[in-house]
Amino acid sequence: MNIHSTELAPADPALTLRPVVPADEAFLLDVYASTRAAEMALVPWTVEQQQAFIAMQFASQQEHYRRKYPAASHHIILDRDRLIGTLYVARMELEIRIVDLTLLPAERNRGIGTFLLKRLQEEAACAGKLLKIFVEDFNPSLRLFERLGFAPVEQEGIHLLLEWSRSAV
Repeated sequence: MNIHSTELAPADPALTLRPVVPADEAFLLDVYASTRAAEMALVPWTVEQQQAFIAMQFASQQEHYRRKYPAASHHIILDRDRLIGTLYVARMELEIRIVDLTLLPAERNRGIGTFLLKRLQEEAACAGKLLKIFVEDFNPSLRLFERLGFAPVEQEGIHLLLEWSRSAV
């Protein structure tokens, strides 16, 4: 079953996706903030300053995604009825671009990211498309992508463009 459907796969009926709605804004901000927590621990700012910075960066990121990938699907990842992360995917003519895949810290390293990525790989293989994602070269998830057969094809500053194709497997 395709990753963009509501049910991910019969093998794991507890995991589902649903489209983001305006009421999800606070959760989306929390997920984003979780990706910046280590960085925020290093700055000598007040909690209010950190929150303002995170909110500004989040708004900028979301606007960038909307402009660059206007037809992308943006979903909440649920484990049963618990919100555990977000998945933003742009399906284009020649590729499927993973714009963002983020799980809350407590949900990481449980196989959920692997499960979702393998479903996207199946979708890309069936559609005859490449599967791509930008990852920071220091991001721990880089090892996961490499394990799943993604390879770097381009570097823009600290960002690596990783690509997976059925033919590379």
